Amino acid sequence: MRWIGVSNFSVPQLERVSKVAPVTSLQPPYNLLVRGIEREQLPWCQTHGAGVLAYSPMRSGLLTGKMTKERIAAMPEDDHRQRVPDFQEPRLSRNLEFVELLRGIGAKHGCSPGEVAIAWTLKNPAITAAIVGMRSAAQAKGVAGAAALALTSEDLAAIEGFDLPA
Repeated sequence: MRWIGVSNFSVPQLERVSKVAPVTSLQPPYNLLVRGIEREQLPWCQTHGAGVLAYSPMRSGLLTGKMTKERIAAMPEDDHRQRVPDFQEPRLSRNLEFVELLRGIGAKHGCSPGEVAIAWTLKNPAITAAIVGMRSAAQAKGVAGAAALALTSEDLAAIEGFDLPA
């Protein structure tokens, strides 16, 4: 028996490759700002028993609470985030306001905005795991509480009710 794990596949691609062997896992980007997989890929994975290992639950650092307009402006030109619309105006200002909402929710639970973002990602029943990138032990400590964070219905309503850029 063979198993297939894929990254960034659409449903037509998943269907095509599943004719070769069962798709065991899909690795897509998924976070509060990038939710396109909710429409097709997540339902397909649930129906077909494929795990989903979501990457970038903190949107390349944007949802950590550490980003500011000044920090983003100071990033080197070759930083890929310089070309990502979520890191550019007009989206950037609204996204940073959203991070402040996450900061408030996190404060109620003794957590960081990044932990709230990760916990939100993990609360989706189609998500098996979240791949969280970090560069130091301090960053790991800063997100460790996400696994135990149970967002309340009020927290989720506030998150879902925030008017994010399309």
